Amino acid sequence: MLSIHYANCLSERVGEHGLEGASVAPGSPSALDCARMTASLESTRGRGWERWRLLPFDPMRAEHVGAIRPLVQRLRPACENLIVLGIGGSALGNIALQASLNSTVHNLLPAAERPGPRMFVVDNVDPANLGAVMSLVKKSDPTFQKTVFNVVSKSGETAETAAQFMLVRQTLIEALGREKHAQRIVAITDPAKGTMRKICDDAGYATLPVPDGVGGRFSVLSPVGLFSAAMCGVDIDGLLDGAAEMDARCREPEMAKNPAATLATLLVRLGREKGKTAHVMMPYSNQLYLLADWFRQLWAESLGKRVDQQGKEVFAGFTPIKALGTTDQHSQVQLYREGPNDKAFVLVDVQDFGAADVPIPRGLGVDAVAYLEGSTFGRLLNAEKRATEYALVESRRPNLTITFPKIDARHVGQFIALWEVATSYAGLMLNIDAYDQPAVETGKVATFGLMGRKGYEEWRQKVDRALAETGYRV
Repeated sequence: MLSIHYANCLSERVGEHGLEGASVAPGSPSALDCARMTASLESTRGRGWERWRLLPFDPMRAEHVGAIRPLVQRLRPACENLIVLGIGGSALGNIALQASLNSTVHNLLPAAERPGPRMFVVDNVDPANLGAVMSLVKKSDPTFQKTVFNVVSKSGETAETAAQFMLVRQTLIEALGREKHAQRIVAITDPAKGTMRKICDDAGYATLPVPDGVGGRFSVLSPVGLFSAAMCGVDIDGLLDGAAEMDARCREPEMAKNPAATLATLLVRLGREKGKTAHVMMPYSNQLYLLADWFRQLWAESLGKRVDQQGKEVFAGFTPIKALGTTDQHSQVQLYREGPNDKAFVLVDVQDFGAADVPIPRGLGVDAVAYLEGSTFGRLLNAEKRATEYALVESRRPNLTITFPKIDARHVGQFIALWEVATSYAGLMLNIDAYDQPAVETGKVATFGLMGRKGYEEWRQKVDRALAETGYRV
């Protein structure tokens, strides 16, 4: 299992910037609060917007995996390019799974050396990026017979994904004809209603469900993330097994046995009581780096709320930041150690890189670097992490470490479940709704108005009035 080492969050290590050890010990108010919150989460488990808790378990697991496998078996053998169209929770989990569980040079490998197709996640409407991906695919597969487009949108009305889909659909119709173009599209959408559902039913696209009660940022262990992962050879059963194992641990009422409750307690209390309102995730692994992107959306969108459950204005939340060890020891750690002491750090390390580890050769003949000879890059990376951990403690900067025994599907599944459940605990601690995102909706409807969608004309006027040209320009 993953483990969390949090002594560096306590006052005995970082002085007044840490929490008193007794305040998180069994029988403490924090421990009693965690037992109460665990009971609360048990009472709402699998209901409303907490249906994501059921994703690793039957019947949802069997239903989803049972629909994904035959689709993958049919499409993957002749597929060289998988293009995922989505944004936010419809993309970040897909990217994180691919980065953490396949080679960092997956897309550059010859087809015979890859466990699946090349994968591109187009999660923005930047025309240069979109055009480059489409051009690359067209050059390698002019007739689009070896390319699958996976559009992920619950409603079909998100402007970014809708625009991408419109381009892809037209491109495929021009290349394959109206009847055959449907063979190259897999849509993950609402199983019963919505604009995309109607489009899929009319065109005959293969579909997989975005389950009811599973918000985008909690959807990676649903078909939203599992289909593209399975297409690229990721062990989706291992992911779900790991998530189920972590979920069981996170149902323990005793905080000392519950990693999600412990994690949420430390970070929320450090934020509220010690002013550590920025939370830096720093994996010591390139493979795990993009899991930090997934974490940033989960933590920011779930906890950043203007009002609490009673409607009182509280401006809750913490700012998630990503960094990469050792790279950012040479770009950010100067600030982290000597800048404002307003951050808590989540370091992520890997105990065993296994066959991926690389030895450092002997024989250079230079005394200054002789200490490296005969070691390995994995050992060096972990030494760098320990050195940074020590340096943060020396500067009284609270930090904890999440350790992966090794990087595989099971442990990535544990990591995902850990943070999802920790987010639920944090929402209860902050007394906010961790599942809505009203501030995101404002930007969506303003975009509708600016792009001329019928019924949203007043939003264009609002934007134009608010952002009227003033002459303040250099």
